[in-house]
Amino acid sequence: MECQSWSSYLEEYQKLVFRLDTPRVVIDNGGCPRATVITVDSARKHGILLEAVQILTDLNLSIKKAYISSDGRWFMDVFHVTDQNGMKLTDKSVISYIEQSLGTIQNRRTNDYAGMMALELTGTDRVGLLSEVFAVLSHMDCNVVEAKAWTHNGRMAAMVYVKSSSGLPIEDSQQIYSIETLLRSVLKGDSYVKSYRTPTVAFTHTERRLHQMMFADRDYDYDYERKRSAVSVTVQNWVERGYSVVNVQCRDRNKLLFDVVCTLTDMQYIVFHAIIDTNSSDNIAYLEFCIRHIDGTPINSEAEKERVIQCLEAAVERRASDGLRLELCAEDRQGLLADVTRTFRENGLNVTRAEVSTTMGTAYNVFHVTDTVGDPADPVIMEAVRERMGLSELQVKQVPLGHDQKGGREEDTGAGAGIAGAMLLSIGSMVRRNLYSLGLIR
Repeated sequence: MECQSWSSYLEEYQKLVFRLDTPRVVIDNGGCPRATVITVDSARKHGILLEAVQILTDLNLSIKKAYISSDGRWFMDVFHVTDQNGMKLTDKSVISYIEQSLGTIQNRRTNDYAGMMALELTGTDRVGLLSEVFAVLSHMDCNVVEAKAWTHNGRMAAMVYVKSSSGLPIEDSQQIYSIETLLRSVLKGDSYVKSYRTPTVAFTHTERRLHQMMFADRDYDYDYERKRSAVSVTVQNWVERGYSVVNVQCRDRNKLLFDVVCTLTDMQYIVFHAIIDTNSSDNIAYLEFCIRHIDGTPINSEAEKERVIQCLEAAVERRASDGLRLELCAEDRQGLLADVTRTFRENGLNVTRAEVSTTMGTAYNVFHVTDTVGDPADPVIMEAVRERMGLSELQVKQVPLGHDQKGGREEDTGAGAGIAGAMLLSIGSMVRRNLYSLGLIR
């Protein structure tokens, strides 16, 4: 009898733990006229905000507004999102996927890279570097299944997933050693090359891993000739509440919130409260975060403030590559990337960012390119490249806004501080309202 009683108590306890650990997700299309509102309530765990943002951004959803509040044990996130066309979410399969993914956020894992070898690369950026990397991989009988490469402040980082040309995993130790040796020779000097036969890094989001690699490489701290940053970052201490308040102001773009939250998380800060607004008519995003260290203390020195500012500027700039956006859709084949990037190099084009993927025998690749000095590519050269590669396969999609927009930390410090000061008042009222909604204060 006592055993049965103990068993029933244990079962009820396990049910309680499951309910506490399982986020509650509500998706509402009626509360806001221009966006779908997604609300997530859950027990607070370090990094869970980043995972929620990651799920939404991986679906290419645009986060127009967000309100985040927590007491350190429980959190509530509210996201106003639209699809790529600026419309509410109406596809039931997408809505169901979001509910399921956010509802199981604590236990998410991926097998997307099973059977592949992952390569992590960092080094000094130069014209034609990616061309040489892909040429080495082609020479070593590697087929690139997926890859992402970023450049920033004179540095390059790439995550590359490969199989053998036969489609089988690469398991020969001597071949792996030769691949790493040749890549180190290509990257030269101050570089890093690491491979994983069974990629443990698959459990880390690829773009998060790129941020981690560039952060470890200290790309934010290199003495490199660069244009003035168009990102305004300020850090103040909210003494009464024991928070550090970080304000980021920059031109809005896709995945901006992910990049900022990713960096704060990997710098071991916890976001307790935040307001994000990207709905302004001038396409400027305003992001404000109340943060503390994991041990519960705020930022406590000017040197640390400066480091946070530098790292957040770098996080925003890494993905905001200058240059033309080129999209290549073609039948996948061995050496395709080596041929494409060699064509770029031979025509004086520098790849500043690249995303490579393959699906059912079709390669879909996106490249951002400039000329050799970082200026826009000559249209005549671009047309010659398109003719050589196939006019129907290579498309010029857009010219992103450059980094030379009016702005910059030095000039905008006063304005940024004014915005931060004003938002302290709004975030204070938001904090109280959300904690009341959570039942944490009365």
